[in-house]
Amino acid sequence: MHNQAGQSGKQATTLGSGSNQARATAECQPGTLRATLDSAGTSQAGMNHRGTFLRVKNTGDETCVISGYAGLALEGAGHTAIKTTARHGSTYFATDPGSHPITLGPGKSAWADLVWTTTGASTAHAKYLQISPTGSNSHSTVAFGEDLDNGTLSLTAWSSKPPINS
Repeated sequence: MHNQAGQSGKQATTLGSGSNQARATAECQPGTLRATLDSAGTSQAGMNHRGTFLRVKNTGDETCVISGYAGLALEGAGHTAIKTTARHGSTYFATDPGSHPITLGPGKSAWADLVWTTTGASTAHAKYLQISPTGSNSHSTVAFGEDLDNGTLSLTAWSSKPPINS
């Protein structure tokens, strides 16, 4: 399934995670998740680093669980593939919460921090970003007009709220 998703500036309320509840709830299926980029009302910029949040929303009718890291791929003009390296863990702006189950009720969201550098080294000129919330082949493609070093993105695991260091 290939969805077109736009950028949103709205922050969603998320349902907390709990390992006992997560075990009794089915894993989120790709067709019920909508991925977007969302600033969550914050600015992530400093020392040649830029960032935003990935937000995945449960658009289904059932509660489900998501965990781990999103799959990512950059695209250039005309949706041509750009060699992409995704580094999982803490970013310049956020501490990685680690892979753990996030329970999403219908309409609820999970968040991950997405960061890249802009020093000019082997710059990739991205126009789009493919986001696979569960790491499967199913993805959403969002506008992502960014220049970034070496096609490298840093990404935290999914969290029940935007993961930002205070």
